Amino acid sequence: MAQDKATRLYDIPRYQLKHSPLKDALVNKRAGEWRPLSTAEFIDASEKVSRALIDMGVQPEDKIALISSTNRWEWNVMDMGILQAGAVNVPVYPTISTEDYEYIFNDCGVKFCFVSDRELYDKVDPLREKVATLEEIFIFEKEEGLRHWEEVLQRGEDTQHQPEVEKRMAAGQPDHLATLIYTSGTTGVPKGVMLSHNNLVSNVVDCEDRIPVVSGAKALSFLPVCHVFERMLTYLYMYNGIAIYFAESIDKVGDNIREVKPDIFAAVPRLLEKVYDKIIAKGTELTGLKRKLFFWAVELGEEFDHQGQSGWYQLRLKLARKLIFSKWQEALGGNVKAIVSGGAALNPNLNRAFSAAGFNIQEGYGLTETSPVIAVNGPVPEEKRIGTVGRPIKNVKVRIASDGEVLCQGPNVMMGYYNQPEKTAEVLEADGWFHTGDIGELTDDGLLKITDRKKEMFKTSGGKYIAPQIMENAFKESRFIEQIMVVGEGEKHPAALVQVDFDFVREWARRKGFELQSEKEIARDDRVHERVMQAITQLNEQFARYEQVKKIALTPEQWTVDGGQLTPKLSLKRRNIIKRYQALYEHVYGHPPVR
Repeated sequence: MAQDKATRLYDIPRYQLKHSPLKDALVNKRAGEWRPLSTAEFIDASEKVSRALIDMGVQPEDKIALISSTNRWEWNVMDMGILQAGAVNVPVYPTISTEDYEYIFNDCGVKFCFVSDRELYDKVDPLREKVATLEEIFIFEKEEGLRHWEEVLQRGEDTQHQPEVEKRMAAGQPDHLATLIYTSGTTGVPKGVMLSHNNLVSNVVDCEDRIPVVSGAKALSFLPVCHVFERMLTYLYMYNGIAIYFAESIDKVGDNIREVKPDIFAAVPRLLEKVYDKIIAKGTELTGLKRKLFFWAVELGEEFDHQGQSGWYQLRLKLARKLIFSKWQEALGGNVKAIVSGGAALNPNLNRAFSAAGFNIQEGYGLTETSPVIAVNGPVPEEKRIGTVGRPIKNVKVRIASDGEVLCQGPNVMMGYYNQPEKTAEVLEADGWFHTGDIGELTDDGLLKITDRKKEMFKTSGGKYIAPQIMENAFKESRFIEQIMVVGEGEKHPAALVQVDFDFVREWARRKGFELQSEKEIARDDRVHERVMQAITQLNEQFARYEQVKKIALTPEQWTVDGGQLTPKLSLKRRNIIKRYQALYEHVYGHPPVR
């Protein structure tokens, strides 16, 4: 079944087989060894899954859930196997609550579920009694007494259902539902975003001109593949003949990068912040001339821009890259041609630092509902602007509504929310324009700038609008601040709830000659409070007087997904944060939050 072009997701591996077959199409690391799956083996395994699912009674449009704590080729084999059988892949975040699992499984009627490990199995197993449609749970890692996914592969060795697989694949249309992705959101129950084959395939094809790597290159995959950002990129890599290496875990990304030496990978800003913090921490350990040179290069990086740099600047940058930044490159494998940043706003200063160091940072923007990419910076300086998310991709139109909201129209826009026509109608106009909920603007030369979330803007008692995300992103430039939420709805002035970078603060305290251990102790310490407020006061200067944060409260714990302060995308769950730290809010303002 040779492919000249892909119109459905399961066409993509066959397109790769025809145009650029790979020995290492998908690669896992197990027991210290990288284990590849070739393009042909990938297709063969996925057809076994399809045959087995049909034998297990799976019908077109049945829902099958995939939950994995790490990326692995088993997930991709299952994905293709599900789609080829005409069924719908329901990828679910491993970190959501049991209540959310129950809601999702019942909402769409999950028939089978595949999980990566024992911990997730134990989380999902109780759903057997609460989800009438759930027939069986399989596990990727072998555990005694549990049904292993290899049972499914072995069942598919029998080729009796192959004619039915081919019949269902032939019947599959680009506009058929391929996947249901439940967005956690910051409020309310999850919404099932319905994406067709064409939604995702069009996004793959329309992003092709934005990636600077070609067939034979290597990608490292570590962002959760259950999220549409990493998932679409895996399809993009496949379509372009790029080998995909799956990191062992988020903790081992640094080691895996140095082993694989990837040409491209995707990252969320938080990860880039952590990499940068580690680099700076190493720089502070240097002494004498080495230390001076290191921070000279860092300061030079703060002035970086893709346009209009003087010859004198270029000369100094060349020297800095040779003496200092080349070591940054080595730390990330030495071959990186593109780092795609998405999922949240990238701090412009961070972008400048990495760009100055010679990394091609390509910040983009999109939503689950747009499959996901709406716009992304190109790989060359002429198609890149720090502080923007780039130019809209091919076949996608963007316009700014009268209230500043970013609207999008194109083949990437979702089919709608599953079982929620009213919610769909709220965001999707009859002529296909989708309301993103983000506030933004287009530059004179057509690049998109995102400034805030429409629903997150608030008004002070003086009638002034505050855009918290812009401020929060700026405040996180301080190494003292890991997370921050600007508050002040209906108040005289903004304030902020701050989660400090506990590890950095402990180190800072040691350098200052005192010890701080527990997170509660750190949050209560007047010296820490004073130092964080000092950082905020300095960063306040870029904002209008009415926007400036006047008071802060430090929270006594790390903000996490499991703790309920963050979504799986690491966005702030604002209502949860206000509720959890209401006492701190009252301490700042002298009364409970305005409801």
